[in-house]
Amino acid sequence: MILVHGLWLSGWALAPLRARLEHAGFRAPSFSYHSLRDDLDTNARELARFVDTHRGARTHVVGHSLGGLVALRMLALLGAVVDGRVVLLGSPVGGSAAARSVERLPFGRALLGHSLPEWLAMKPPGPDASHDVGVIAGSLGTGAGVLIADLPGLHDGTVTVDETRVAGMRDHIVLPVSHTGLLTSGRVAQQVIAFLRDGQFDREAAAA
Repeated sequence: MILVHGLWLSGWALAPLRARLEHAGFRAPSFSYHSLRDDLDTNARELARFVDTHRGARTHVVGHSLGGLVALRMLALLGAVVDGRVVLLGSPVGGSAAARSVERLPFGRALLGHSLPEWLAMKPPGPDASHDVGVIAGSLGTGAGVLIADLPGLHDGTVTVDETRVAGMRDHIVLPVSHTGLLTSGRVAQQVIAFLRDGQFDREAAAA
């Protein structure tokens, strides 16, 4: 399994999630990339090379926020590099009201870098029957996004639940966590493990 961080972060941000996944028996190296400097395709191809270097018996990918978009772009370019499942944590696949608000700020484009605006300018990906994709969205609306944007409906403080939906996804679940909490929550890790093992989320455990 490969873990992919989001915007402005690096692999260290994935440490809490990584520890829980490794405790469950998964080997989970973290892929670090230049979320601001490099463009989307560059990061996607670098991720593919990292996956190939750290390939296991079956290779899954778990991406948080922008990291999930980099993973989806990698699949679009080089889908065969991943033979396992994909879990997206709060990834704004269908757009980002928060990012649009940031773009209007002084130096907003610099704050977003290259990869995220490039994704947002693209047509969202269509169904991908060759990979099982599971999506975990947060509904605890606390975070930087609410300070700069009026986020509609349920959201995690940065990304709305509707923005996380992926055409052709196998499963989708909403948990009461913030955007950052997607990285630190034990409940989120539990659901990641369930999807990687069974191809669906454990709603009984989520409701407990």
